[in-house]
Amino acid sequence: MAGPDAEDFLQRMLSNDVTEAPCRAMLLTPNARLIAPLVVVRRTDDDFLLLTEPGLGETVGATLLRARFAAKVEIEPEEHTSVVVFGEDGGIPNEELGEPGSELLDADVAPTLSADEVERVRIESATPAWGKELDDTILPAEAGLDETHVSFTKGCYPGQEPIARLRHRGKVNRTLRALEVDGADPGDEIRQGDKVVGRITSAVADRALGYVRVEVPDDAELAVGASGKTARTLPA
Repeated sequence: MAGPDAEDFLQRMLSNDVTEAPCRAMLLTPNARLIAPLVVVRRTDDDFLLLTEPGLGETVGATLLRARFAAKVEIEPEEHTSVVVFGEDGGIPNEELGEPGSELLDADVAPTLSADEVERVRIESATPAWGKELDDTILPAEAGLDETHVSFTKGCYPGQEPIARLRHRGKVNRTLRALEVDGADPGDEIRQGDKVVGRITSAVADRALGYVRVEVPDDAELAVGASGKTARTLPA
């Protein structure tokens, strides 16, 4: 996105303060349902790159184009590859895998971790992923995105009122929790005694991530799936 009104337009459309870019943000519906998670990168004063998940670029572009009206901005698709390097400086800051790193675009860097190893790190850090923990049915606060993708001091944007109201006057009923459990599958129910208290959203080997009701203590004995495999909450 580029043009003399780019910064002002993004400030009115996204959940975070783009003057602090690079930053993580969300594009939301007016009732605060998630359209897409974004990373906002400022390339020049009037030129911003919005990074999102594979398959969401068209949706982001179409949503912003519909809202553009008279704003002097051009919105064009770009395609990039992305690699996260732990401990690296100089790229886009990235701590989504539980430790400091940098996201490098279009870098000639070979991966050193397998997909399962990366998934294990992501689950242990309780980082939500689009299509697993994130979709248009979740409330951003349930996934902890109000802590990482929202500015509560900037001006209005679509979804701002429900986000602020939940933050200051309400509470969510469930949050993400990383679990140790041998052999869970996405969709498995999580039980405390006879009561269903959550469901698994991601799993690899003996690690799983899922939404669990907030009243369930961290040290509660939990059972997962039809076989009732024992699960315990991993330390935060």
